[in-house]
Amino acid sequence: MHKEERNKITDEELIRLIVQEKETGLYEVLYHRYFHKVMDKCHSFIKDRGQAEDFANDILSKAYEKLPGFKGNASFSSWLYAITYNYSIDYLRLKKKLHYPNWNSQHEIPDIIDESEADLQDLSYDNLMKILEMIHPEEKALLLMKYQDNLPGKKIAQTLRISEDAVKMRLKRARTRVIYLYKVQFEKDL
Repeated sequence: MHKEERNKITDEELIRLIVQEKETGLYEVLYHRYFHKVMDKCHSFIKDRGQAEDFANDILSKAYEKLPGFKGNASFSSWLYAITYNYSIDYLRLKKKLHYPNWNSQHEIPDIIDESEADLQDLSYDNLMKILEMIHPEEKALLLMKYQDNLPGKKIAQTLRISEDAVKMRLKRARTRVIYLYKVQFEKDL
């Protein structure tokens, strides 16, 4: 099979050929198809390009090992995103690079925001990026899935293996924290 033909095969067909037909060389197609996406996602968590590249290699190796367990309930990209997300969060937990404001560590949510009052899209991009570095990586990942990757709630729920209602609740809390921190940091009326 020529390289051009291999690149036209769907993820699902590639996985079938790799797992059932033992054509392990085809994993290279999936690897190249997703390497930069995985690396960019890792970089959004750890902010070190070289380490993000190492993580992407590790994650894609781990995905290859787990490929026989891929059930196809979600797309391969969602499945790979979940592995990427969990790998990055586990690293941050291990390195204790989790950032909690004092009120967050006490599981308090400031009651200062009405959703209709302000929206994340109203915030300055540069300042918003600074605030995202201050919140818990899991909250950051959730917000990035929703607003950067434009994933619907159902897809986020599948990726995180939680209910859609839990996604909605966590998104609301994360938005509230971001808006609260934004107000505290930049003292702007939204």
